[in-house]
Amino acid sequence: MTDGQKTSNSVGIVTPQVFSHEADFPLQCGRTLPGFELVYETYGELNSERSNALLICHALSGNHHAAGYHAADDRKPGWWDACVGPGKPIDSNRFFIVSVNNLGGCHGSTGPVTINPRTGELWGPEFPPVTVKDWVASQVLLADHLGIDCFAAIVGGSLGGMQALQWAIDQPQRVRSAVLIASAARLSAQNIAFNEIARQAITSDPNFAGGRYRQQHRNPNLGLMLARMVGHITYLSDDGMRQKFGRELKSGDLSLGQDVEFQVESYLQYQGRSFSQRFDANTYLLMTRALDYFDPASEYGDSLVDAVARTSARFCLISFTTDWRFSATRSKEIVDALIAARRNVCSAVIDSEHGHDSFLLPIPRYFDVLGGFLNRVHQDLNNAP
Repeated sequence: MTDGQKTSNSVGIVTPQVFSHEADFPLQCGRTLPGFELVYETYGELNSERSNALLICHALSGNHHAAGYHAADDRKPGWWDACVGPGKPIDSNRFFIVSVNNLGGCHGSTGPVTINPRTGELWGPEFPPVTVKDWVASQVLLADHLGIDCFAAIVGGSLGGMQALQWAIDQPQRVRSAVLIASAARLSAQNIAFNEIARQAITSDPNFAGGRYRQQHRNPNLGLMLARMVGHITYLSDDGMRQKFGRELKSGDLSLGQDVEFQVESYLQYQGRSFSQRFDANTYLLMTRALDYFDPASEYGDSLVDAVARTSARFCLISFTTDWRFSATRSKEIVDALIAARRNVCSAVIDSEHGHDSFLLPIPRYFDVLGGFLNRVHQDLNNAP
């Protein structure tokens, strides 16, 4: 791919930035961080009124690199490049787009792989638990640093959608619109169970070493691989896997029952190995627990209606027919609560064969719905007094 091809319908080459907060930062768990850093990227330009900012919140294994490339020879763009850029649903010609790596992440933001300034050593397993509320609080400080008083929209898929919802509840005057894609107001027991299986795979790896694997120059590759394989299966649908892989063989002879490897086995092993080389095990444990603990209704007498009654944003909820990890029913629960609270909400269920991963893919109707909603957000900005 040439540089021209990379930049014609792309945000092009982008450079991550770092926000440093030097004061103590209290966490919901009761512990305090001695300051923190957040790595983030921006695409587009902030208008003179500072009103066109849009925040992207990433999913479990995502990071700040949502779009564009870090270098001309990068093989792959950011994780949401199909959706973010000039003329795309999240249009960098219209919005000043901010994408941030969550606190506790492993791609530059303060977390288990960074140094604890109190000890001079890696945080590792000693990094405190963080919640979605903590992420919102840290991102509020980033917004203050960038001079953004109110986001035109906050957009997120999966865990990112949970962050968008928490933003709208905790900071109602700083969110004009919230887009929740393939998300939920809290995890089901089944989802928590899948996360626990993944955590057990990691912590049972002999190389996990109680979370101090980096200090011992080891890595729980097998545990991370198994965790990713389990997770990846839940992100796909049965129909999608059947169409993509069927019972096609990678190698071996079924009639002889020798050295048989199905294509789906090879694919999952590749995904698992790749993930184990780029993601931190302690971070995976931390992020999945934040997923499990998310439940904004718990602060309001277990009433989601009362929780969302605090919001003033306009909402758009998008779900997918074959997503069984975060099903359309889970999105409908949020929609029903917003309607009961007399909030402004629209929703769509998109036909897709790709399961939970649909929110990452350029599905025409999905992009039409998302782009149409954000077009309206932009028009309202232009018509604002």
